[in-house]
Amino acid sequence: MTPPASSPSVPLHPELLRITERIRQRSATTRQAYLAMIDSARRPGAYRAGMGCANMAHAFAAMPASDKLVLNQERQPNLGVVTAYNDMLSAHQPYEHYPERIRAAARALGATAQVAGGVPAMCDGITQGEDGMELSLFSRDVIALATAVALSHNVFDAALCLGVCDKIVPGLLMGALQFGHLPVVFVPAGPMTSGLSNDAKAKVRQEYAQGKVGRDALLASEQAAYHGAGTCTFYGTANSNQMLMEIMGLHLPGSSFVNPGTPLRDALTDAAVQRAVAMGQPGQKHSGMGHWVNEQVIVNGLVGLLATGGSTNHTLHLVAMARAAGILIDWDDFAELSACVPLLARVYPNGQADVNHFHAAGGMGFLMRELLDAGLLHEDVGTILGQGLRAWTREPWLDGGQDGGRLAWRDVPAVSADLDVLRPAAQPFSADGGLRLLKGNLGRAVVKVSAVKPAHRVVRAPALVFTDQKQLDVRFQAGELERDFIAVVREQGPRANGMPELHKLTPVLGVLQDRGFHVALLTDGRMSGASGKVPAAIHLSPEALDGGAIARIEEGDMVTLNCDTGELRLEVDDATLAARTPRLSASPADGQPAWLHHGRQIFELFRQNAAPAEQGASPLWPASH
Repeated sequence: MTPPASSPSVPLHPELLRITERIRQRSATTRQAYLAMIDSARRPGAYRAGMGCANMAHAFAAMPASDKLVLNQERQPNLGVVTAYNDMLSAHQPYEHYPERIRAAARALGATAQVAGGVPAMCDGITQGEDGMELSLFSRDVIALATAVALSHNVFDAALCLGVCDKIVPGLLMGALQFGHLPVVFVPAGPMTSGLSNDAKAKVRQEYAQGKVGRDALLASEQAAYHGAGTCTFYGTANSNQMLMEIMGLHLPGSSFVNPGTPLRDALTDAAVQRAVAMGQPGQKHSGMGHWVNEQVIVNGLVGLLATGGSTNHTLHLVAMARAAGILIDWDDFAELSACVPLLARVYPNGQADVNHFHAAGGMGFLMRELLDAGLLHEDVGTILGQGLRAWTREPWLDGGQDGGRLAWRDVPAVSADLDVLRPAAQPFSADGGLRLLKGNLGRAVVKVSAVKPAHRVVRAPALVFTDQKQLDVRFQAGELERDFIAVVREQGPRANGMPELHKLTPVLGVLQDRGFHVALLTDGRMSGASGKVPAAIHLSPEALDGGAIARIEEGDMVTLNCDTGELRLEVDDATLAARTPRLSASPADGQPAWLHHGRQIFELFRQNAAPAEQGASPLWPASH
């Protein structure tokens, strides 16, 4: 079932080599310490071998007698499944029956499998603009902790991670990397089928923001877009996660965007089990995932993110994921790679298509072939197939029919099926990846410009200051925002309130831009993984609660946000700025902190210990890491 490698290696782009080497040198000490840690945990045989009899009895008490016989012999691998299943999230609902399928596939190979544990999975789409959104970013770190707990029993020879959405895949990878001596396969569930177009959905949202349609019309539109099982089909963080796992060699080739509930999806799940069993055989010398996920693989992930116009959330998540493997990357790496990586895909919000259209146009196999042939991916890397990335230029299919054929792989088409969605490297949508680093006297921020028209990429306007995204909507409804301005939304960083996404700003700012005003966003918080047409300088570091200059901006100050030159400047002289007292929001009248409900209070320890945004915003790997 393994797709064969093909085609000779291509000379690598000099910038790819330079940046990779810089990362390697920067990470030398932390990477060496990480590898020493995971190598100390390796065992020559089954990991359950030598355990006390009482320990073994507890671990396998509920398993069928036939499985216990296999486990007692200590000759076949036992797979640990870490699942993010719940049936509230459409993307994770298909995982309900995966454990029984995985157990059956393992038994067919003479092996065993157990659900090692579950991890939480929350949905930013549900919590956008609500109090629960302040738990979202740190749910990633809770997932990492829960993954570590699941795998801590030390009775597994390999693992399967079941997760899709925004914080879930980063958290699963961060946790699994602490058990990097094990081979780990990530198993996707696939996107829902296409519903209402993304452009139509966005139009109704803007009309609702202007009061032109009511809640009934808005709800009908949203339900037509988000209508069934599977991942939301726009190219936000969830689908960027799937792209990352595939381009990093942790998914089977072509498996990321196959719809749930199809024979091909089931066959790919069985094949993922086969790979885990093959790699987990006691006595085999397969290196664990921690050795595969090296500097080259992290750079491949960066390239994939840039070539597809992926989620800005990964300027946090990919940094934290890399740190979990002892690899240190920063926004300079993102920006300098972006300058040489062409944009090859346009998927909403960077275009009209959704991920199903992207997959049909040629998908990941076409994209990876183009990048490999352009010398923009490291081909010779460790993967779940035990071979390099050239095997990922093939796509899965059922040889013999969609209802009962044999899983096989074939070459992806030579040409894109839709040049409006997916292009070859010789004919890109743009010569760069569309992610820019902004810096100046306010600090450092990132901006995604792949969906921002050139006419809107430079904004010089007075600041309007907010400490809550709802405040901006109130002033919009009151008609106070019919002008040029840069919305400064501060105290939204990881230390302030857990860095919620500020997606509720998108329709309002989009409406104002459409009316001809020059508007932009500047924040120490996050925007949606589907950041769109309005220039948004996000993740500003240092944040307001960490001494950042954003806390000293006053209403009416002129700000320049230039996506073309990378300039982010507050037009206030240094002496005046230094003399200002930081303007942080006052305590509520009742004296109770705003975060003292909806579970936010128990995340105070996370907020106090969160690393800066550019270092991944994780309390697990603070700035001293």
